[in-house]
Amino acid sequence: MSHKNHPFHLVEVSPWPLLGSLSALIMMSGIIKWFHLFNNSLLLLGSTSMILIMYQWWRDISRESTFQGHHSYVVTMGLRWGMILFITSEVFFFISFFWGFFHNSLAPTVEIGMLWPPKGIVPFNPTQIPLLNTLILLTSGLTVTWAHHSLMENNFKQTTQGLLLTVILGVYFSALQGFEYIEASFSISDAAYGSSFFMATGFHGIHVIIGTTFLLICLLRHLKNHFSQIHHFGFEAAAWYWHFVDVVWLFLYISIYWWGS
Repeated sequence: MSHKNHPFHLVEVSPWPLLGSLSALIMMSGIIKWFHLFNNSLLLLGSTSMILIMYQWWRDISRESTFQGHHSYVVTMGLRWGMILFITSEVFFFISFFWGFFHNSLAPTVEIGMLWPPKGIVPFNPTQIPLLNTLILLTSGLTVTWAHHSLMENNFKQTTQGLLLTVILGVYFSALQGFEYIEASFSISDAAYGSSFFMATGFHGIHVIIGTTFLLICLLRHLKNHFSQIHHFGFEAAAWYWHFVDVVWLFLYISIYWWGS
């Protein structure tokens, strides 16, 4: 690999894809066992092994890009297209939830009283916690952009501040959404409204947690000087993902919380 005469990165033999697949199998088997036998021991084992493998796999990728210099311009462009296609697939994932929501809300059936929200369901007030969460995510979009521009200007301190604020806002959003779920007067089993609401906002909440973790790892890498003015795609990918999460929330707020209530 040290004497290659091409710009591509031919990945060396790694145990992580195989071990990651086995961990995913154990984790899914654990979920089924938990649902049917109310025993989560296999799920915990699979989840723990998956987290350990993810850590070591991504550690190796960071080493390849930062210390070994394998991420040339051609490799980085491949990673960019990979991230663009991944976010595109996520967009279509959420389109399916919006499709289901509008299918049910624009023509409510007899079974739910031909009303939307269905009779007996008290929806959330869109001017309370949902509006606060909207302001939090919009602010976090500003702070992550501030961090990105600071990084491109080689301003270490402001990049750190912007990333730290974004992570704090992400955690704050998740805490408020958890509080909202606890206080909800309906559940996921309450007609089509409950299913649509909790599936859409729940999966968005999972994406917020993933994005917050992504940005936290970028903050730790930044503190270890892994990024430069011109070589920081790991952070850029996290910023793209976070902006995607922001935009999805705006659609969720307008359609499900505001219009749907």
